[in-house]
Amino acid sequence: MARVLCFGSMNIDYTYKVRHFVKKGETISADSLRIFSGGKGLNQAIALSRAGAETCLAGCIGEDGLFLLKELEAAGVDTGYVCVLGDVRTGSAVIQNDAEGDNCIILYGGANRAVTREQADTVLAGFQRGDCLVLQNEINEIPYIIRRAYERGMRVVLNPSPMEVSVLSFPLEYVDCFMLNRVESAQLLEIENEPPAAEAELMAALGEKFPAAEIILTLGERGSAYIGGGETVRQRPYHIKTVDTTAAGDTFTGFFIGGRMRGLSVPEAMDLASKAAALSVTKPGASPSIPTLAEVTEYFS
Repeated sequence: MARVLCFGSMNIDYTYKVRHFVKKGETISADSLRIFSGGKGLNQAIALSRAGAETCLAGCIGEDGLFLLKELEAAGVDTGYVCVLGDVRTGSAVIQNDAEGDNCIILYGGANRAVTREQADTVLAGFQRGDCLVLQNEINEIPYIIRRAYERGMRVVLNPSPMEVSVLSFPLEYVDCFMLNRVESAQLLEIENEPPAAEAELMAALGEKFPAAEIILTLGERGSAYIGGGETVRQRPYHIKTVDTTAAGDTFTGFFIGGRMRGLSVPEAMDLASKAAALSVTKPGASPSIPTLAEVTEYFS
């Protein structure tokens, strides 16, 4: 089976349990503070591995983040491509988790912004045509990494989160698969107002702009949708009591791509990803909430 390279961020997450999100000028007390491993790269790598894909993670951490490697390795992720830097702190996130289970997040890039082109070349030299590259938008040098992966014949998957205007200057024509939510879709389409209410209209616009790519659109309470290669798939959501939504999107991405790497059809992979994402919100934290394939299968059997 082809391998997956997740080239992305690794963070230390400081998660504060609060009754409501802090407002401008307000000081509130947190009910608890828990420290978790996180970062979209780390989360998606763990999800990919737990979904059954042979997964490697590349990126940078500081010496304060060595415990992240242990958690990745325990999840079956190859960490041989991670650089440990002595002069910069590991990326971090301050997360408010409210009574409804929703989150708001402040990111500090730290070592995630220390990726070099030399590192990218060294990492990508270990992969070949048919392997898959999964990227988010929490590290630097992404345009260079996309181009070099394309030259090597790798399949490129992009989840442009957090979405910024700089993403529009990425070589998006080399992206084989986009993992998007409604807001990211609107920004990618350069829609200034609210995105179209009808998912079909939004998907049609994305398909017209990126005709050669697969597009997966996550729709929250309305499930998810897929368009690509003349195929359209709608996936219903699975509703389970929400505790923390931090890693739900990353879980969906990892299980969809991981499922496809294992040979599942698009409808099968969409269904698996939806189930895994639903199960992930039942536990607190980012990567600790990501279920294994066996747990998903058992819960929904």
